[in-house]
Amino acid sequence: MDMARAVEQSAANVEAASRERMVIKNADLAIVVKEPESSMEEISKLAEEMGGFVVSSNLYQSYTNNGVLVPEASEVIRVPSEKLDEVMDRIKAGSNEVQSENVSGQDVTSTYIDLESQLKNLEAAEKQLTEIMSKAQTTEDVLNVYSQLTSIRGQIESIKGQMKYYEESVALSAISVRLIAEETVAPIT
Repeated sequence: MDMARAVEQSAANVEAASRERMVIKNADLAIVVKEPESSMEEISKLAEEMGGFVVSSNLYQSYTNNGVLVPEASEVIRVPSEKLDEVMDRIKAGSNEVQSENVSGQDVTSTYIDLESQLKNLEAAEKQLTEIMSKAQTTEDVLNVYSQLTSIRGQIESIKGQMKYYEESVALSAISVRLIAEETVAPIT
């Protein structure tokens, strides 16, 4: 890491300490339910009711210990982060048993601030190159500046895309739910 980059990262860390945290929160659940298919539909409706959506859902067949074919399901939903706990509680309330539960968080504040700083620098460079291009007199000069501008604009778009990804990931939490049929975990008699 060069000195300028180290100073920039240090400044980003200082600003991150004084700013509201940007935390990506996600959860994983494995629950036992009477009917995985209907529970999957209820979770889909819950996601929509809470202002979220279904990312993926999968209904499949599994076998119990004694060889009986039973349905199981998995579903991934995204809901507003501030509603994560409420949604988790409602999903668990609709189950017979919670086999596993995991909530994780990733603080991306300093990374986001670093991207903001990079974006600001690239936009300043773009502005300067645009001014230089307007004053260029030879075709060779225009082509050289145009090439640099194209590169800078590509970097700007890439950083904006990364920032948007972080913003959306912070705003919407992902919940992965595995729905296990109660017959699967019933004791063998």
